[in-house]
Amino acid sequence: MSETTKPAGARKRKVIITCAVTGSIHTPSMSEHLPVTAQEIADAAIGAAEAGAAIVHLHARDPKNGLPDQSPAAFEPFLKVIKQRSDCVVNITTGGASTMTIAERLQPVATFKPEVASLNMGSMNFGLYPMLARFKEFKHDWELPYLEGSRDRIFKNTFADIENILTTCAENGTRFEIECYDIGHLYTLAHFVDRGLVKPPFFVQSVFGILGGIGAHAEDVAHMKRTADRLFGDSYSWSVLGAGANQMRIAAQAAAMGGNVRVGLEDSLWLGPGRMAKTNAEQVAKVRSIIEGLGLEIATPAEARDILQLKGADKVNF
Repeated sequence: MSETTKPAGARKRKVIITCAVTGSIHTPSMSEHLPVTAQEIADAAIGAAEAGAAIVHLHARDPKNGLPDQSPAAFEPFLKVIKQRSDCVVNITTGGASTMTIAERLQPVATFKPEVASLNMGSMNFGLYPMLARFKEFKHDWELPYLEGSRDRIFKNTFADIENILTTCAENGTRFEIECYDIGHLYTLAHFVDRGLVKPPFFVQSVFGILGGIGAHAEDVAHMKRTADRLFGDSYSWSVLGAGANQMRIAAQAAAMGGNVRVGLEDSLWLGPGRMAKTNAEQVAKVRSIIEGLGLEIATPAEARDILQLKGADKVNF
């Protein structure tokens, strides 16, 4: 009996691995392995894809000092290289950094019309300043005030901002990695679903362990999943990311519960206790071994496109 003719319950579930390769949380002085230049970001994304990531989640940085940069000009060089060298799904952030306006954060997605874009479901405190207890010396003058400023900075995504992002991308066929940092974000998603601005299947990325969002306890993970199941039933695919030391433990829990996973140096600089990850691909390989150790299989980019009903790489603008 072929795989396609087996009863649904007998088929192996495919787990989508997303890799967020650089982000805007960590600063260059925290790790020499954090991708900064366009070439480094492209190589990191391609390496992650080769290790098993079906989706790569992308931010850009100023190549001179690593400052988060949301200009389309910063994204264009690595987007083209990734598309030429890999069939992975490209996911472009609309989160950018909390220091940016919504207009700045929306530019790359509006310009390049990717298959997937990230979308944070609310305004929130986003505390990065605790990292100052671990990192004391900085190479660039923007790093310390950027981290310290998060004590009194709000990541802004109001209802109007979310609606703006959704309507701007409506005609582009872009679907969303819908980032939910707390239970209320799931209800905000339900609000936009009820209004018809988000259509299934949804790709819900639950985020655990960011100061200002839900915690990283196993009960927090279970509560997020229960709530999403109640609100969305079988209309969504669930994925998780755990910040910092929580990364692999939460990935393992979620995979066992029927979820997908996200790793990458955006979310954690570490591969294990006291051991920094040298590449994003190392984290992908580690989470892949966890998934396969549970008797599950990872999704290919083609399978991820099918699961999430994406428009295809031939319909992007890069």
